[in-house]
Amino acid sequence: MVPIPGSKTVKPFFMATTETCWEAFDVFLQSGPPSKPYEQAVFAPDAVARPSRSYHLPDRGFGHRGFPVISVSYTNCEMFCRWLSSVTKKKYRLPTEAEFVHAATAAAKSPWKMTEAEIDKVSWNYANIEEVTSAVAKKAVNAFGLYDTLGNVGEWATDAKGEPVLCGPTFMQNPEEVSPTFKQKWIPAWQESDPQIPKSRWWLSDGPFCGFRIVCEG
Repeated sequence: MVPIPGSKTVKPFFMATTETCWEAFDVFLQSGPPSKPYEQAVFAPDAVARPSRSYHLPDRGFGHRGFPVISVSYTNCEMFCRWLSSVTKKKYRLPTEAEFVHAATAAAKSPWKMTEAEIDKVSWNYANIEEVTSAVAKKAVNAFGLYDTLGNVGEWATDAKGEPVLCGPTFMQNPEEVSPTFKQKWIPAWQESDPQIPKSRWWLSDGPFCGFRIVCEG
C-alpha cells in the first residue's frame, strides 16, 4: 500500500502498489466453503461469500505466483475486499473510477500523453506480450509508486453511478488505446463459453483480462 495524495475531486487514500495476485486470493478461496455453482442469492451488505469452484483452471496457465488474479467478476472482487476487511479489521474496497484515473495519471496536471517508447516502458499491451498476463511489477513504476495501472489486466472499480466498470487498458489493447481513462463495461461475450445456466456470478469464462487492485481506508 502506498499513500495517494488527494486532489480537488478525490480525497487522499491508500492503494495497493500492484494488482492483486493469486497468493492473496488463494487464501480467500481456502478460507471457507465455496458457494454453490448456481447460487444467485442477494447478499446482505456485510455478508462474506466465497466464489464457487471454477470449472476451468482459474489462472489459465498464464502464471500463478506473482501473477495477477484474472477472470474474476466484480462480485468476486467485492467479496475478497469484505473478507480481507473482516480478517484485518481495516476497511478494504475497490477504488472508484475517479480514484483509479487519479492514481493511474499520478495526478498529472497537463493533458495526459505518452510516446510509444514511454508506453512500452510502463505497459503490458498487445504489442509487447502475446495475449497473456505478466507477473506484476515488471514494468516501470509511476510517480505515485504504482505498477501496471496502464496494462496487464483491467481493474474493477465503481463508477459515479455505483456500477461496476473495468478500468485501465489490458494486455489485449493496442498501444494507441493505452490511457488511464480507458474503461470497459461487462458484456455477455465475457462469459460466452460458460456452459452454466445461469452464468457464473463469480468467474468470467472469457474474461482473462479482468483483475483488480484494492484500496484501504485505514
